[in-house]
Amino acid sequence: MLEQFPGLRSLRAFNAAARHLSFTRAADEMGVTPAAISHQIKELEDQIGVALFTRTSRSMVLTREGDILSTAAAESLETLARAVKRIKRLENRKVLKVSASPSIAAKWLVPRLDRFLDQAPGAEVRVDVSTTALDFERDDVDIAIRFGQGRYPGLKSDLLFMDKIFPVCSPRIITKEKPLAHPKDLLRHTLIHLDYEAQGIVWPNWKMWMLAAGINDFDDKRGLHFGQTALTVQAAIDGHGVALGDSNLVADDLASGRLVKPFELSLRAPSQFAYHIVSPLDTSQNPLVEAFRQWALSEAKETTSKS
Repeated sequence: MLEQFPGLRSLRAFNAAARHLSFTRAADEMGVTPAAISHQIKELEDQIGVALFTRTSRSMVLTREGDILSTAAAESLETLARAVKRIKRLENRKVLKVSASPSIAAKWLVPRLDRFLDQAPGAEVRVDVSTTALDFERDDVDIAIRFGQGRYPGLKSDLLFMDKIFPVCSPRIITKEKPLAHPKDLLRHTLIHLDYEAQGIVWPNWKMWMLAAGINDFDDKRGLHFGQTALTVQAAIDGHGVALGDSNLVADDLASGRLVKPFELSLRAPSQFAYHIVSPLDTSQNPLVEAFRQWALSEAKETTSKS
């Protein structure tokens, strides 16, 4: 049957005509004449022996057979496009496309990238910041850092780190008038909240930390509320209040003195939430991908040892 399979040019012409239900608009998309589109469709209809469109003086609609072929053609062309992207990525081994969520990109990955580039001279790293679910088959990405359980069927996944959660703030806001000697002193400061919940699990928050510290009379509504860790940490660095920091994402800020840790009491992050480094199995042997993976795991180990 392969000798009867439609050629790529005919399928592209048919796909465009089926989407637009117009030879003229399909021709504009492909940069050819309507007559060329018509010729390709006629050749395709003759090849498979059925009519693909019903034409009237005012409109054009797909036949039942045309509708079936339209779905298959769109899927086939998309599969071919993804395959070509993957081939080009394998050939261009000096370009690495990394996807990461905003918080880990801003607070951990980007500040360290110069160290990876020192190990991979001539490499070009492109960082895609996104919180959406990643489809390596569809998205033009080589490797990703993702937050979750780490269960990614068909992908190579390694744990980067899990977090401990504890109060952090700018040293500038600790004064004689507003000390931070006892957890109750926090009630005199503005508290910065991270409001995050997924899979029915609430990320450790101020209410949980206060209860662990023995403080029950606490209003968890007051203060500043954000939806991303990077924003809560930056607000703390800017002196707007006290935040609950993720141990690995605030490690650099603590080391530099931009933040201080007024209390040792910490909460452990839920086991369902950790950072993992993930890539497709068929690209994990790409030397640049594997070099980035090993570098990230080494950096994560060093960060965890300091946090």
